[in-house]
Amino acid sequence: MIYRTLGRTGLKVSLVSYGSGGPSKLGQNTGISSNDQDLLIHKCIDSGVNLFDTSEAYGDSESILARGLKGVPRESYILATKCRYLDRGGVMRTPEDIARSIENSLVRLQVDCVDVLQFHVFNSKHYFDVVEQHYPVLKRFQEQGKIRFIGFSEQFMVEHDHKGVVLALESHPELWDVIQLKYGILNQTAADKALPLAMEHNVGIVNMAAVRIKLVSPKLLREQVAEWKIQGLVPQNAVPDDAPLDWLIHDDVDSVISAGYKFAADHPGISTVLTGTSSLTHLEDNLKAMEEPTLAEDDKHRLQELFGEIAIYI
Repeated sequence: MIYRTLGRTGLKVSLVSYGSGGPSKLGQNTGISSNDQDLLIHKCIDSGVNLFDTSEAYGDSESILARGLKGVPRESYILATKCRYLDRGGVMRTPEDIARSIENSLVRLQVDCVDVLQFHVFNSKHYFDVVEQHYPVLKRFQEQGKIRFIGFSEQFMVEHDHKGVVLALESHPELWDVIQLKYGILNQTAADKALPLAMEHNVGIVNMAAVRIKLVSPKLLREQVAEWKIQGLVPQNAVPDDAPLDWLIHDDVDSVISAGYKFAADHPGISTVLTGTSSLTHLEDNLKAMEEPTLAEDDKHRLQELFGEIAIYI
């Protein structure tokens, strides 16, 4: 396992980290047994994965992680969780509710301190309200020794241009130790402003959802590239209509998914890349892909030329 430093936190994190959200939610949505959930977590530990990401919004993921990590020395892994700053009706939660949320996460995770506490799916339109009303709550928990580092995950499905990340790092870079954003083959625009700003201010970047949905489905990938060709975003003859990214498969790249993980890690601003699979086989494949987290330079540059300027949610 390769390890990188998570920005100013100084934490050495595994290049592959495990996310308990996404379509699977640590197997809650795919119907795997509690025993298989534990096996998945143990496989991560045995493979050198040391960062586990979760949230109060991911069903029972916090409790499942606590069960799976029981007996594992606490100093051998890093826990990152998240709290919503809006209630389910879209209204700003009170500071008191944020505090209860954090306490409840600590109980579910069965720890006295969480390594990283993040605001969940941060949207730029709420930025200054959250900084004024909610950030002081997290700071108080940090001062009490219940949180080590503070961050947020972006709401990429709404802000494809990483507006929230850019706003945060231009306004108050000193407040944010860790940020989760999306950067991958089909979503490269974080490289324009967000990642350079993170590097400038030594903010740790967790790459989330870099290989998900369309990149892992040949049918959806084919349809997406065809749509981009129709829209004039990708030249008609730039890639084949069928299997448009199979030209990436050669040498140590055995699949488009493998290429996706390598690309997602192949930026100096990325500290770690989340995988959220509930399949042991897929986890092993993803771990293997990241043993050498680079693509051939020609392939990387071609991907940047093809998709680097496309800013939409997929």
